[in-house]
Amino acid sequence: MAVDKLKILIVDDEQSIRTLLDYNLTQAGYETLMATEGEEAIRKAENEKPDLILLDLMLPKVDGIEVCKTLRKRHINIPIIMLTAKSEELDKVLGLEIGADDYMTKPFSPREVMARVKAVLRRTTTATDSINNDEVLTSGPLTIYLEQYEAYLSDRKLEFTPKEFELLVYFIQNKNRVLSRDTLLSAVWNYDFAGDTRIVDVHVSHLRDKIEENSRKPMFIKTVRGIGYKFEE
Repeated sequence: MAVDKLKILIVDDEQSIRTLLDYNLTQAGYETLMATEGEEAIRKAENEKPDLILLDLMLPKVDGIEVCKTLRKRHINIPIIMLTAKSEELDKVLGLEIGADDYMTKPFSPREVMARVKAVLRRTTTATDSINNDEVLTSGPLTIYLEQYEAYLSDRKLEFTPKEFELLVYFIQNKNRVLSRDTLLSAVWNYDFAGDTRIVDVHVSHLRDKIEENSRKPMFIKTVRGIGYKFEE
């Protein structure tokens, strides 16, 4: 029986970029979908349910930031890699803050694209096996259901992006250990090359805010100056 190909939605208004991504992804065995503007991207994300979205920041009418925000507000947690021609830190951080899992700055090489795509999909395709063989993790009032990709604080369900969820799981599995940014980048983002540790900082900040704003008891992701982070109850 044939195995379904993983499906990737490419959202970019530049024909040359779409062609480059389409060629390299199909050669690697992925199925591709195309969208050239924001509303079309949202519609296809909802109806086609791709496994990953490559989303350009600068789109006509509805830009990539709004697309990402809309999908996350509708609890569509498909992994998103943001594509941007801008190198300013603000654009990168904004994309991560509103729910993107990663970003790439144009111009990028096909090799970089494939590395980032494989790194993100490695988690989603191996599901809970890539995290832990146990079905449930607990830490104080926090309960994680791995198979369902759900987290509860007491009886309140917390809403996380896929990458935030995986980061939380890794922290709980390594409670009271100081984890460097490079360690987190390797373990959670599966990068085999030097990545931008700012990705880690933004996701940790977002995760910390979501946990602490819903917690009656202190539960902190503590910053260890000059090293990284530590999860403490």
